[in-house]
Amino acid sequence: MKIKRIDYSVVVPVFNEEKNVKKLFGEIKQVLETSKKRYEIIFVDDGSSDGTLEVLKSLKPIKILVLRKNSGQSSALDAGIKTARGEIIITMDGDGQNDPADIPFLLAGLKERVDVVCGWRYQRKDSWRKKKISLVARFLRKFFVDDGVHDAGCTLRVYRRECFDDLDLYGEMHRMIPALLRWRGFGVEEIKVNHRPRTRGVTKYDWKRTIKGFLDMMEVWFWRKYDSRPLHLFGFLGLVALFLSSMILLVLAVARLFFGYQLSDKIWPLVGMGGFLVGLQFLIFGLLADLIVKNRREKIFYRVTKVIENEEKK
Repeated sequence: MKIKRIDYSVVVPVFNEEKNVKKLFGEIKQVLETSKKRYEIIFVDDGSSDGTLEVLKSLKPIKILVLRKNSGQSSALDAGIKTARGEIIITMDGDGQNDPADIPFLLAGLKERVDVVCGWRYQRKDSWRKKKISLVARFLRKFFVDDGVHDAGCTLRVYRRECFDDLDLYGEMHRMIPALLRWRGFGVEEIKVNHRPRTRGVTKYDWKRTIKGFLDMMEVWFWRKYDSRPLHLFGFLGLVALFLSSMILLVLAVARLFFGYQLSDKIWPLVGMGGFLVGLQFLIFGLLADLIVKNRREKIFYRVTKVIENEEKK
């Protein structure tokens, strides 16, 4: 059965935001009604343990995806995006800090050769700690992935639907979306948006997300360079280790056989043999990685237990 497409799909992941979702939904609906376009609003309940789901059930028109457990913002976004029917997909946070009034400005930025418009919270209403961490993260992104945006942590973005063909999100990968899409040839732009202070609920940001985000950034860097050829990296390292260790062992053999050099109290034989074994391991690891890449199947990191659709009465 062919999925009926509409104009706009708004995807909002939420986790324990019962005090924010009703007001946020009303703001989104008001903006979309003004646009005179066909739309849908999708909230993804990422395993909330408070009354978030009950509040969402009272809203119309809305589609609610209920995840079996808390799977993270990237997985929640992935679930919502894969369900969305809109030609344009709009994503935003569920804590109320993103301003739905900025959506028309982001949509206006989708011009020819521009496929993604990212929000830039240039006047952030966050704690100094989060701001400092973001500065460090921006420096690291510039060095490793160079995504071309100031604020990769801002979820308020608009995308053309084709941006997510064959793209899966997990971990903290939502921060890497601009880099991933830019590498795939999509046009990425950024505009300044309003950022509001959190007035209700508790932030879900902690040091663990910082570490996970850094590790995901390293993964993106690696797969960008060696996605289809991991053997080139590990094979190269293995050959270098084998060559250097072989030279060490050759020099030691010559010194022992022809010059009577004593090796029993020296560490160099261990260095040579250790380097040789490491080189073999790198080669074997490269071959295994190559086989895995050629036979990999994408894994789903979340489970949708229920889909609830509340339609407005005509």
